[in-house]
Amino acid sequence: MSVPFPDPASETDPAARLLAEAAPGDNVPPLSVSQLSAAIKRTVEDGFARVRVRGELSGTKRAASGHFYAALKDDNALIDMVMWKGQAGRLAFRPEDGIEVIATGKLTTYPGRSKYQLVVDTLEVAGEGALMLLFEKLKARLGAEGLFDRERKYESLPYLPRTIGVVTSPTGAVIRDILHRLADRCPTHVIVWPVLVQGDGAAAQVANAIRGFDSIAPGGPVPRPDLVIVARGGGSIEDLWAFNEEVVVRAIAECRVPTISAVGHETDVTLADYAADVRAPTPTAAAEMAVPVRAELRELLANRGTRMIGAANRHQSLARERLTALARHLPRREALYAPQRQRLDDSGDRLDRSQRQRLAVTAERLATRGAALRPSLLARRWDRDRARLAGLGRLLDSLDPRALLSRGYAMVRDAGGAIVTTAARAQRAGHLRLQFADGEVPVEVAGSDAPPPAPAPTPAAPRPARKPPPLRPKKGQGELF
Repeated sequence: MSVPFPDPASETDPAARLLAEAAPGDNVPPLSVSQLSAAIKRTVEDGFARVRVRGELSGTKRAASGHFYAALKDDNALIDMVMWKGQAGRLAFRPEDGIEVIATGKLTTYPGRSKYQLVVDTLEVAGEGALMLLFEKLKARLGAEGLFDRERKYESLPYLPRTIGVVTSPTGAVIRDILHRLADRCPTHVIVWPVLVQGDGAAAQVANAIRGFDSIAPGGPVPRPDLVIVARGGGSIEDLWAFNEEVVVRAIAECRVPTISAVGHETDVTLADYAADVRAPTPTAAAEMAVPVRAELRELLANRGTRMIGAANRHQSLARERLTALARHLPRREALYAPQRQRLDDSGDRLDRSQRQRLAVTAERLATRGAALRPSLLARRWDRDRARLAGLGRLLDSLDPRALLSRGYAMVRDAGGAIVTTAARAQRAGHLRLQFADGEVPVEVAGSDAPPPAPAPTPAAPRPARKPPPLRPKKGQGELF
């Protein structure tokens, strides 16, 4: 491919010059890119220092730094916008794609990308239609998370709460209506947590109050409420928007205390109504839902007490009738005792007969054995025993050594009284005693040196053996039979 050389005649054309040279009379000096960008920035900011732009949000994004980025668009144009962290944290709603808003701020440029953008100070929803669209988007998103599910809510409120927590403004008519209605129906202990109900910071205060009631420990110095009422008077959707904020909805959904939402009038609907356990059309209606009428309660208790007593009496009467009916089928006492009485009579008769028979047998045995005990047989036994006893006496007399002394024998004893049986012993003893039937005689053995013994007393003559008396019955003793 050939490249044509420049024509020498073109060297005289200013547009074809190679080096930039200042032309005579030229008053436009060359600017740097930064200088031009800075000049554009000053021009734009001076010309559009305060603008209000209406458009639809697109490409919404919240950075980790807290800054908010989006684009405002309409049917024919689009402009980028940025909202710094401080202003973005004070937004009264959560900006989402498709919401029509009015942004107030200033126009500036971003030299790094050669683009201009809107630095927004305030961001507001453009009209109630856009606000309702934001409401529906937020409702759909939170509903998809299950914050409005019936399973998360209490099936019923406490029938007679001892302590009620109220989240509302302390200066409005709402709190007076609630306290007045509670005093009329059934006085109870009320704890008011004062909050803002609209404007900047209202949603955060309401959410903190709900979480504060939920965090009270049972049994502490401040009683834990049995029921929480979130209340506000009527107003426009913008006035009630604090109760559509996500932070309030999540606080109500996560509250472990049963809650009643009483925001606005009967036709007003907020997301707090969907998250609460019960929605009341008005704050006064919330007080009526919270407690029963004391007079009606007393009447109900009296009526139930009467019904309870009547039911007990009917039960007692029915039981008495059943007992009477059952008693008719029971046998009589005489019929129950008759077999036992008859059995007792039979046993008595058998006992009498057995005793008489036993006595008869015993009498017969006694008569038989008594016949063997006759007087003659007894006398013969006595004579035999007496003869045996006399023979034993004679044998005893024959064995008595003293009986030999009467036939001329003598017993030799030494001085100590021991019987001497040998001559050698008599020689050693020296002095002896000879015992005869009628006494003792001391003797001295010849050639013995032993001293003579003391004279012994003369023993008495032995008594003849006494014969036992004949065995005979005692006087006055009769026969055994």
